[in-house]
Amino acid sequence: MIGLLCFVAFVRSSGEKPGRGIINRLAYNLATNFGLGDRLPAPGTTAGSFPAAFVWGVGGWFLGPSWWFPITTILIILAVIAGFWSAEIEIERRGEGDPKPVVIDKVAGQWIAFSVASIMLERPSLVLFVDITVMGFLLFRFFDILKPWPVRALEHLPGALGVMADDLLAGVLAGLTLILLNPLFFFVYFVILRRPGY
Repeated sequence: MIGLLCFVAFVRSSGEKPGRGIINRLAYNLATNFGLGDRLPAPGTTAGSFPAAFVWGVGGWFLGPSWWFPITTILIILAVIAGFWSAEIEIERRGEGDPKPVVIDKVAGQWIAFSVASIMLERPSLVLFVDITVMGFLLFRFFDILKPWPVRALEHLPGALGVMADDLLAGVLAGLTLILLNPLFFFVYFVILRRPGY
């Protein structure tokens, strides 16, 4: 607990400061994942996608499969609404088209990728669940960083639309790729890893 409080104090003590007023502060905290986007290196991964994957992985395992899709859907809706609103305010405040510390778009895109996993999985083993969580994270980062067409085209849209749209589509592509890889996951786990001698 003490370590967590120290970390929060460190994050809030330096880096980009939100503008004055409760609206600006709320927008800053939502857009940057409570300041992590300004404090951590490679914020898209460390402050956006990884925390989103961690929350989904830990929460999803304890909640169980029946809750995966509805909870993930609610999280996506909240992240998208908060993302469009807060990103627009941060773009105007910072004077940048797509500020790197704004990571709410990564959170929303990452959860979209996992929403597919929540549909295609019944109760898996812990090993299989972790594998799919890790693959969902890596696939989203792959599509978000490389930005194959048409992801890159959406990045050039104006304002918050350009910040959010490319990552939402990257999440969709990562989720679809998870569906295509699903038979491979089960083959590796049930056919290879569960053979005698493994």
